[in-house]
Amino acid sequence: MGMKGKVALGAVVGIVVIGAVSVAAGGDGDGGGSEGKGSSASQRQSGGAEDTAKETGKKAEKKAAFAGDGDYQVGSDIKPGTYRTTGNTDDMCYWERAKDASGDADSLLANDNVTGTSYVTVKATDKLFKSSGCKDWEAVDPKAAGTPATQMSGKGGMFKVGVDVAPGTYKSTGNTDDMCYWERAKDAEHSLESIAANNNVTGTAVVTIGAKDAYFKTTGCQDWKKTG
Repeated sequence: MGMKGKVALGAVVGIVVIGAVSVAAGGDGDGGGSEGKGSSASQRQSGGAEDTAKETGKKAEKKAAFAGDGDYQVGSDIKPGTYRTTGNTDDMCYWERAKDASGDADSLLANDNVTGTSYVTVKATDKLFKSSGCKDWEAVDPKAAGTPATQMSGKGGMFKVGVDVAPGTYKSTGNTDDMCYWERAKDAEHSLESIAANNNVTGTAVVTIGAKDAYFKTTGCQDWKKTG
C-alpha cells in the first residue's frame, strides 16, 4: 500500500473539538522603447530591465524548498521550519511527519490528505518528512506580509490568517460533497492540540476566525464570504 489514502490525524473528521471561539499580487513592468537604432540611454534601460527580470527569476527559483514527492530526512535533506504547498498534482496530496524511518504506525506524528493549499511545520525533533502527489513545497517566511482576502474557496485547504485571509465572521452555504469540514488552528503542526475548534457541516455554516488564530482549514464546503 502506498502512502496515499492514510487517515489524516489532524483532520479529526466526524468529531467536533470544543475550543476557544477561530492571493499573491503581481506587478507588470513597462519596458522603454525607442525609434531607429535607439539611444545608449534606452539600451542601458533595457539592460537594467533584463537584469531585474533575471533577479526576479532567481528569487522565484529559490521559492521551491523541496519537491512534492519523496522522503526527506530532517536536518540533512530539509531544515526545520514551516512549509507551504499549493496543492495536489494528482488525485491526492499526502504528507507525513514521522519520528523515525521505521514506517511503523507509532512513528507517525502528524499527517494529512490535501486538496488545495496546505501549510505544515516540520520540527527539529522530527526525523522524517514524507510527501506524495503534492506540488513543490516552499519555505514560509514567518514575517512575510500578505493581502488578506475576505472570501475563500470552501475546498481550498489551509489559509494563513492575516496573510491569506482576514479575521472576521464568514458564512458558507454548506457542503459541496458528503461533508463540509472547517477548522480553526493554533499552528501548522496538525496535532490534536493544534485545533482551537472544528465542525462538520451540512447546510449553512458560520464561523468567526479570530485575529489570534494562526490558520483556517476548509474542505468540501461551499465558498466562504466575510459577513462581519
